[in-house]
Amino acid sequence: MVCAATLAAQNANNPVTIGNSETLFTVLTAINHCGFDAELATSETLRETVRGEVGRAIEASESAKDAAEGVCAFYRDHQQADDVRTLSQYVSLALYLGPPPAFAPKVKDSDLPPDASGVLGLGPLLGKFYNEVGIHNLWQSHAAAYAELEARYRDALSKMIQDTEIYLRLPSGSYLGRSFTIYLEPMGAPSEINARSYADDYYVVITPGTKTSLKMDQIHHAYLHYLLDPMVGKYAANLTALEPVLDAVKLAPMDESFKSDPVLLTTECVIRSIEARTMAGGKASLGQQNQAVEESARQGLVLTRYFYEKLLEFEKGEVGFKNALPQMIVGIDVHKETKRAGQIQFADAADPELLQLPRPKKEELLAKAQDRLSSGDVVTAEKLAKEALAEKAEDPGRALFILAQVSSANRDVDAAQSYFEQAIRATNEPQVIAWSHIYLGRILDLRAQNDDEENSPLRQQAISHYKAAEGASDTLPQAKAAAEQGLAKPYEAPKSAHEGQSGDDSKQ
Repeated sequence: MVCAATLAAQNANNPVTIGNSETLFTVLTAINHCGFDAELATSETLRETVRGEVGRAIEASESAKDAAEGVCAFYRDHQQADDVRTLSQYVSLALYLGPPPAFAPKVKDSDLPPDASGVLGLGPLLGKFYNEVGIHNLWQSHAAAYAELEARYRDALSKMIQDTEIYLRLPSGSYLGRSFTIYLEPMGAPSEINARSYADDYYVVITPGTKTSLKMDQIHHAYLHYLLDPMVGKYAANLTALEPVLDAVKLAPMDESFKSDPVLLTTECVIRSIEARTMAGGKASLGQQNQAVEESARQGLVLTRYFYEKLLEFEKGEVGFKNALPQMIVGIDVHKETKRAGQIQFADAADPELLQLPRPKKEELLAKAQDRLSSGDVVTAEKLAKEALAEKAEDPGRALFILAQVSSANRDVDAAQSYFEQAIRATNEPQVIAWSHIYLGRILDLRAQNDDEENSPLRQQAISHYKAAEGASDTLPQAKAAAEQGLAKPYEAPKSAHEGQSGDDSKQ
């Protein structure tokens, strides 16, 4: 099966492709077999067909059963709190794995984004699953169905790309070795679209469904990032002057990365302004456009209005956007935009950013935080953990787990409980998940001591946490033992300890 086909056949220099990936197919087919059922009812019939074929192949072979069980055990251990995050981590992984049957990572482990590194252990299991189940033959047998899916999108995508380049007056093919790839994979969830940026390579993964549109707005958003990220990034030095604007949007509901990086904020505002001017194929009324701009500003993207007004001037000229952008950036009146931002009543929530810009996983801040915590310096440990959480360069679950330990050390049991609960939802690291459940069980057990009921609801909640910890700690003998102790009898804190104190067990 052809992996991808060039969209703009009339211009061989245009690196925008639409197609499919056998690696992505294998990863998502594997998790489907293991229980990923999100939106199955609205999926293309091809998804159900492949699931049935895989199931029959596994039932017919003991070696296939063994291979599938290994994959499914891994899937169960790394399942997230919701289907969106579960799917997202495996999409990230698939984009970083090489072709079958090796499925070797294309980069060093240290260069993987956090969500992909958390499930990297699936890679060695996939080869056996691929060979024993006969995934390659299944993949080839559905080539015609995948070609039909691609045909649905090709004309609309070609038009979107052409219209965007015409509007911005950008010459096709001037991408300097960069690529934009659209994968159509029906084994995912139809309502979800996953977009990634890995260095110079941009990916959009779409799952067609029986009740979903072509999602052209989301693809257009990702494509604008592909075009504009490097353009705006060239002026990073100029954009440092926007620090007062960043201070003015601290309480906005948008993603925290926009509040700390003026390049990201500016790029997103430029994109939102272009989307407003070109919405509905450029046929939206000025009122509708202005409403979109206002909604963007209320989410915290406060420079959208400025760039929208600049686009009105740009459209009257003949210069291309690449040459017009420097003057737009130089022309930003920081004082005026800061004042304007201060007058905005921010919304309660913001649209989630479609394109993930993963950073390599680093453990420097959290390693230091854990060391300081172990030495009793809870103040510094808290500062470092919050810094790591704000920078989003390290595992947020580990950072929240450390903050839970800090709160426990400060005898703030309510805060500790909240942080442990957040840590479980924010990570796929088994150690953090297991010990967070254990400490939540202990906190509930201690609180149950004041409950006179013979079969305390708090004790029942504690038991559910110990069971969850037991299921997440197959490779963590100390955590497994602690979970089993909690199941056997309610936790009682040592006289020298205080409620919820986690100690250093979690580092084992």
